[in-house]
Amino acid sequence: MWSPAENGEVGTIRIGGGAGYSGDRIEPAVELVDQGRLDYLIFECLAERTIALAHLARLRDPACGYDPLLDERMRAVLPGCHAQGVRIVTNMGAANPLAARDRIVALAREQGLDGLRVAAVIGDEITALAAEQELTLQETGRRVSDLGDRLVSANAYLGAEPMVAALERGADVVVTGRVADPSLALAAQMHAFGWRPDDWPRLGAGTVVGHLVECAGQITGGYYADPGVKDVPGLGRLGFPIAEVDERGSAVITKVSGSGGIVTEHTCAEQLLYEVHQPDRYLTPDSSADFSRVTLAEVGPDRVAVTGGTGGPRPQALKVSVGYRDGYVGEGQISYAGPGAVGRARLAADIVRERLELIGVQPRELRCDLLGVNALHGNASALAHADPNEVRLRVVARTDTRDEATRLGGEVETLLTNGPAGGGGSTRSVRETVGIESASIDRQLVRPAVELAKV
Repeated sequence: MWSPAENGEVGTIRIGGGAGYSGDRIEPAVELVDQGRLDYLIFECLAERTIALAHLARLRDPACGYDPLLDERMRAVLPGCHAQGVRIVTNMGAANPLAARDRIVALAREQGLDGLRVAAVIGDEITALAAEQELTLQETGRRVSDLGDRLVSANAYLGAEPMVAALERGADVVVTGRVADPSLALAAQMHAFGWRPDDWPRLGAGTVVGHLVECAGQITGGYYADPGVKDVPGLGRLGFPIAEVDERGSAVITKVSGSGGIVTEHTCAEQLLYEVHQPDRYLTPDSSADFSRVTLAEVGPDRVAVTGGTGGPRPQALKVSVGYRDGYVGEGQISYAGPGAVGRARLAADIVRERLELIGVQPRELRCDLLGVNALHGNASALAHADPNEVRLRVVARTDTRDEATRLGGEVETLLTNGPAGGGGSTRSVRETVGIESASIDRQLVRPAVELAKV
C-alpha cells in the first residue's frame, strides 16, 4: 500500500464511506470499491443500542455478537479490495471482534484471497471493570454496580491509535468493537501520513473528515432530501462519499461520477453539524476537535473542499456506553377506515386501557397513538383533531415481564371481534428492551490490543 508519508511526498489518500449504520445498503460500497479508486474503505456500523443488542446475541451464542451483515458485506467487497489494495477499517466486530476477524478470515479463504491479513482490535469491552470501578451513570447518578444482573455490557470508546497499530502491522482489514465513529477514518489518515498521536491540529482536522464520511449517504443527499424544498436526484441509487485527504487534513468530499445524490456545501454543512453539541469542542478519544473554523467551498460538480479543521489535546477520560436489560415492550396495531374511523380508533384505545386494568397488567409506560394524526406531536399537531378516512391505532407498553407485554398485544388483537366495528389488519409483537446510559473512565485503565491473523 502506497503511503505519502513513507515516500516523503505530499500526496492525497481516498477514503470511502461504505456504511452509515448496521443495516445500510451494500451496493454503494461495492460501487466505491469498483469505481472509487480508494485507498481505504470505512464501514461505520455501530450505535449505543446496537452494541448492547450485540452483547445479548453473544450471551445467547458465544460465536455471535458481530454485525449481522458482516458475511454479506465482506463477500461483496473483499475480492475487489484485495485485488486493488483497498484496506478496510470497520467496527462490525461489535461485541465480538475476535469472532468477526475469524469469520472474515474464513470468508477470505472461501474466496481464495491468499495472504489477506485481518486484525481485531479488542479491549473496548470493560463490563467487569466498569462495575469494579463503581462508575457513575451520568443520566441517573446510579453506579454501574447497582444494575446487578441486569447489566449487559459496558464498552469504552477507543480512539484511532490501536487501529493505526493494526495497519502498521500490515492488516488489510481492521475490525473493531466500540470505537469513536470518526476515529475509523482518522486511523487511515494517521497511518498514511504518519501523524503523531499528539499532533492535535491534524488530528482535529482528520476528525472533521471522519465525521463527514461516517454516516455514508447522509452527506451525499440522503438525509438532506426534502422534495420541493431540497430536491435530490437519484436517491434510489444514492452514491456514498469519498474523501480525498491531504497530509494537512484538508479534504475534498465527492462521490463516484454518475451515482445518485449530490455533494454540495449544504449537504456537507448539514452533516458537519449532525449530532454536534459544541462545534468548537467536539470531544473524541483522539482530540478535542474544533469544527467552528471549518470552511466549505464547492470546487466542482459534486466536489466540496473542506478546510480549517483543527483541534486541541484529547480528554483524559473515555466515554463508556453501558447497556442493561430494561424490561419488555409489547405492541399491538389495528386499522380503522371509512366514516367515523378516528372515533372508533379512539374508542378502541379506551377499551384497551380499561382491559389492561381489568386483567391486572400494570405497564411502566403506555402509549396509544393514532398514526398520522397525533403519534409524533400529540395534541399540538394540526391534525390532532382531524377526521381522516383511515387511521391506524398503535398501542405500546413497557412492562417488567414478557408475559405482560404479550398480553398487551393480545388485547389489541381481540378488538377484531369484540369491537368497535370495522377493525382490521391487526399485528402484535414483543421484544426485550435494552436501556443505555453513559459513564466515563480514566483512559489509563483501558488496555486495547491488536490480534492479527493471516489467510
